[in-house]
Amino acid sequence: MTISYNKTSTDTPQTPPHPNFRPQGEGANEPLSGIVHTVAVIGGGPAGLMAAEVLADAGVRVDVYDSMPSVGRKFLMAGKGGMNITHAEPFDVFLTRYGTRRAYIEPLLRALPPEALREWIHGLGIDTFVGTSNRVFPADMKAAPLLRAWLHRLRKNGVLFHARHRWCGWDEQGVLRFTAPDGELGVKADAVVLALGGGSWPQLGSDGAWVALLAQSGISIAPLRPSNCGFDVRWSAHLRERFVGEPLKSVAATFGGVRKQGECMITEHGIEGGLIYALSAALRDEIERKGEAILHLDLLPDFTAQRVLDEVSHPRGARSLSSHLQSRLGLKGVKANLLREALGAEQMHDAALLAQTLKALPLQLIAPRPLAEAISTAGGVAFEALDAHLMLRQMPGVFCAGEMLDWEAPTGGYLLTACFASGLVAGKGVSHWLQQPR
Repeated sequence: MTISYNKTSTDTPQTPPHPNFRPQGEGANEPLSGIVHTVAVIGGGPAGLMAAEVLADAGVRVDVYDSMPSVGRKFLMAGKGGMNITHAEPFDVFLTRYGTRRAYIEPLLRALPPEALREWIHGLGIDTFVGTSNRVFPADMKAAPLLRAWLHRLRKNGVLFHARHRWCGWDEQGVLRFTAPDGELGVKADAVVLALGGGSWPQLGSDGAWVALLAQSGISIAPLRPSNCGFDVRWSAHLRERFVGEPLKSVAATFGGVRKQGECMITEHGIEGGLIYALSAALRDEIERKGEAILHLDLLPDFTAQRVLDEVSHPRGARSLSSHLQSRLGLKGVKANLLREALGAEQMHDAALLAQTLKALPLQLIAPRPLAEAISTAGGVAFEALDAHLMLRQMPGVFCAGEMLDWEAPTGGYLLTACFASGLVAGKGVSHWLQQPR
């Protein structure tokens, strides 16, 4: 079966072999079983593009469809603050970052572990380096050069791109339906890779519209929920007016027996930032169970509890308590005001309670921020609905990859690595499936 269009593409397919590292290995660019198959990849993020590369290397004709004017928009946004592509910590530690979904994600990561992903990036002519906390970055810290080099290679290898094509499901004959600039388009393909992202940052293309399309076909889908997100806090009017946008530096957060040190930020609605994202899954789940989560902030992580108690108990003479805390502990600005959010005027003069609160200030989180604001998404297509090649058991020839699967991970390269790896496994799964007699 060949792919059919209501309009022609302006791209000219070419399929020369490429000398750089290939996920597919030997045999790249050789048609499967001597037959040129066609595959529709829907979604132009890292997972979809990696699946497209694997398939093009296998001699498959690949058409990538994306609803946005260009592919990789969320990938580019992720690189604006420095493209953290993966992580260089020991692999056994790396695997623990995937929490309750480790058993499902581990086989994917073993197919493309972090070191192999770095080799693949080097094959695109992009150097990498290991930064602080073992995070791995492109040499120039940017996503755009990597994406440009990758798209250039994909086009040379025959991959065709179709922008502004929004997938609308299938018709009664199983033909893929798209809305495109020139109207509705029907596409037939030998196999399909769905790499449609989650539901965060919908303005960049991941709007979760695919959930209803798959659910109506009976596919098991866990509800989409925010991950790596901020949380709502009932700030006083004073704090909201004076300190929104202020960073909280050199603090530690504790929840559920896990302590993390870093930075976060006061927002109009509450609190967000890397320190909060690291605990967000557990905090979100607690709020779902109990209606709130109490996060404890250590405002002085470099001071021992005894040192803090000694300093607040030190005679202050005629100085105000604010001046005393600033002089003895360096406490001022947003930290001092957070302390006043937690303690009343009389409590501030209880040295033991004051010291205890400085080391474990209780912060009541009442709700995660909306999914559209989150960095990533939890929930998605249940792994139980997929086989080992990421093919939907109820829909032979339809594969899923990337953030639309039911998993989550913290920021720090873990999200991107698993997206790349799932795309590779899905691409190989399609290649395997196309070679099976039917």
